[in-house]
Amino acid sequence: MRKGFLLLAALSGFMSVAFGAFGAHGLKQIATPEMIAIFNLGVEYQFYHTFALIAVAFAGHWLPSRLIDWAGYLFMGGIVLFSGSLYAYAILGAKWTGPITPIGGFCLLLGWLFIALAVWRNRVVELDD
Repeated sequence: MRKGFLLLAALSGFMSVAFGAFGAHGLKQIATPEMIAIFNLGVEYQFYHTFALIAVAFAGHWLPSRLIDWAGYLFMGGIVLFSGSLYAYAILGAKWTGPITPIGGFCLLLGWLFIALAVWRNRVVELDD
C-alpha cells in the first residue's frame, strides 16, 4: 500500500464533502446557477478521483510499478488543476483559469492511462482454481 496516496485521498475526500456543502449552501448567495454548476463539476471530478487515489494506494500492493506512483501524482495534479481552476472561476470569476482546466483534465486522463499500462505490463501469472 502507498500510505501517502491514501492520506491524500482521505484529505481530498474531506475537502470534496466540504466543498460540496459550500456549493450547495454558501455559494447560492454569491454565484449564479451557472457558476454553481461549474463549481459542482469541480467537486464531482475531485470526488471521483479521490476514489482513484484510494485505488492507487492499494494497487501498489499488487502492481509494483512506478506507473502506479505516476498515476497517483497525475490524479493529484489533475484534481488541483482541473477542480481548482473550476473553483477559482466559479468563486472569484477568474477567467484566466480557463486554459488550466484542460491541462488538469489531461492529467486525469493520463492517470487512468498509467494505471492501464501498469496492469498491461504486469508479469504476474494468475493460476486458475
